[in-house]
Amino acid sequence: MKNDAPWVAPLQQLPASLKPIAAMQQKHYGAVLNPTRWWGRMPRLFWLVALFVGFLERRRSPLSPELRALLMTRVSQVCHCDFCIDANSLRLAERSGAMEKVLAVADWRDSVLFTAQEQAALAYADAVSATPPRVDDALKTELTARFSTDAISEMTALIAFQNLSARFNAALEIPSQGLCQRAGHPDA
Repeated sequence: MKNDAPWVAPLQQLPASLKPIAAMQQKHYGAVLNPTRWWGRMPRLFWLVALFVGFLERRRSPLSPELRALLMTRVSQVCHCDFCIDANSLRLAERSGAMEKVLAVADWRDSVLFTAQEQAALAYADAVSATPPRVDDALKTELTARFSTDAISEMTALIAFQNLSARFNAALEIPSQGLCQRAGHPDA
């Protein structure tokens, strides 16, 4: 951990209400995820956030799983969240089936790996993640040409959620856990 001041220290013992999620993380990742130990101070909020993530990750989302992972990875980079970059890079590698896109996300404007739809979504992620958000008319036109209004609304919610998560984690200096490396993706 970069800073071990008491106000940023993780919980050593999670509340009983978070034990099921901790067990699931332990089984899936081999460890309880670092943010769980910080969010665990607010179990009700943790579960609300988890439900929101579950909704965004549902099968019937108008956004493909790969596009969701791509956007989450980009927002993680914009917010400089070490944990989120690691976790979302792993998700993107799994969903895209390769590391090429993961490695190209930071320089997406100069890469030929992204479709026109993905480029529009990445431009939107950058614009929405700016402080204040900077979504111009040209980008709005591009988005409406490539996505339905439902997809744009959901994309906005996904980007806003990832900003919340990444900014929370980055502010508290929640460290990466090497998830992408452990899964055999050493370059993330």
